[in-house]
Amino acid sequence: MPTRIMDCWNRIGVQGDGSCPQLEQYVHCRNCPVYAAAAVALLDRAPPPGYLADWTHHYAQEQAAEQVDVLSVFIFRIGVEWLALPTPTFAEVAELRSIHSLPNRRSGVVLGLTNVRGELLVCVSLGTVLGLDTPESNRDRQRIAQRRLLVIGGDGERMAFPVDEVHGIHRIDLHDLKEVPGTVARATAPYSKAIFAWQQNTVGLLNERLLLHTLSRSLG
Repeated sequence: MPTRIMDCWNRIGVQGDGSCPQLEQYVHCRNCPVYAAAAVALLDRAPPPGYLADWTHHYAQEQAAEQVDVLSVFIFRIGVEWLALPTPTFAEVAELRSIHSLPNRRSGVVLGLTNVRGELLVCVSLGTVLGLDTPESNRDRQRIAQRRLLVIGGDGERMAFPVDEVHGIHRIDLHDLKEVPGTVARATAPYSKAIFAWQQNTVGLLNERLLLHTLSRSLG
């Protein structure tokens, strides 16, 4: 009897209900060693009897209805503001590292280039886009160990931006989302589509499409 591959990514991972505790560390299943080990095991094993027939039947079935009332988001902090983006927007979380400035770049959005696991990525300032850049305080200098580099986008469009703190993945009920109040800073408001309460904080849910479009234009 061939060994059955544990496809946890389809049940509790990014393609499932997002409840896997390892997602807080790895952000996406493709970064998890369990996913990599399953891929190796799948390639090494011989196809079992009826393999093609079974998968043909599987994909012919109607997919179970997804929970449309729950949203998986990734929460992080820039300055004093807690923000969130839909989890699929992120590729990985990396340690904060050196950022090498680029000549003839004066917009303030593009910080430079940084190396993430051997890949050179453009590093941008999300705080500048959102109007959240503030002078560094003594408290922030003391919490430098909490800073991270977040990588967003897909193949060929990946970029990174530094944040002051990362919470990780959080699942929210869509009914808990509130309209953005008029008191939100004018620079931030166009990129915010809702707010929600989390651990006695108010988190701004950003419009990922508009934000990625703005960041991509800044690279031109």
